[in-house]
Amino acid sequence: MKFLIFGKNGQLATEFEKRLQDKNVLALTQEDCDIGDFDKLKDTFETYKPDIVLNCSAYNFVDKAETDYKEAYKTNAYGVKNLSYLSEKYNSLLIHYSTDYVFDGTKEGLYKEDDIPNPLNEYGKSKLMGEFFVQESLERCLIFRTSWVYGEGKQNFLYKLSEWAKTQDYLKIACDEFSVPTSTNTIVNITLKAIDHGLTGLYHLINSSYASRYEWAKAYLAFKSIKTFIYPVYQKDFNLPAKRPRFSAMSNEKISKCLDINIPDWHEEMKNVLR
Repeated sequence: MKFLIFGKNGQLATEFEKRLQDKNVLALTQEDCDIGDFDKLKDTFETYKPDIVLNCSAYNFVDKAETDYKEAYKTNAYGVKNLSYLSEKYNSLLIHYSTDYVFDGTKEGLYKEDDIPNPLNEYGKSKLMGEFFVQESLERCLIFRTSWVYGEGKQNFLYKLSEWAKTQDYLKIACDEFSVPTSTNTIVNITLKAIDHGLTGLYHLINSSYASRYEWAKAYLAFKSIKTFIYPVYQKDFNLPAKRPRFSAMSNEKISKCLDINIPDWHEEMKNVLR
């Protein structure tokens, strides 16, 4: 079985490469092959002929996407359209990762797969368009919505938190923004199980339970014995360009039942990963 991974050097692709060391894997950076470049992407499919395509590439600059939306849509939407077309043409299973930011955060309760998306920002809109392109082109695909992903690397909230704590006596963290911290370890574990079980379709792939940014930050700094004081503030206090959903926590009930597994609570998973 041949795996083709896009987004090499990102935290999710890095975790996949570690776990698939004994498999036939080709991992590519954006410089190696930009998924927005159809001709180059087609040459890659033609040469490698992958069985499974893992799309770990994404434009993740949520605030920047409000003005740099052409680049956001190029990767998150039209690049995904290219992948979908070529996966169909070459009979590859496409696994695509989306986001909780497709929701507006107004639901009372955890979001499920059949809830109607309503993204608040350009990043969320571009990711939702990518989902549509996959579903429109392919029957044999997996779309995983995830949230607050962290793993090895510098592209996540926990790394930024550690860096801020080195130079600041206290940190302001939003206490009214809720979602599910999710490890790359969890995402890779469940993705590989889903492949083994032949699953297709749309699933929410996150750890269990949920937290505010403030709760997550407090738990992380306490575990790392970092004494920096955290001050809870409201999302609006940051005056960021992109509007965020206040409560975008999703339910993992569907994938848990399909695979007959119990997905770890976010807090326990974080401690296990950090150990």
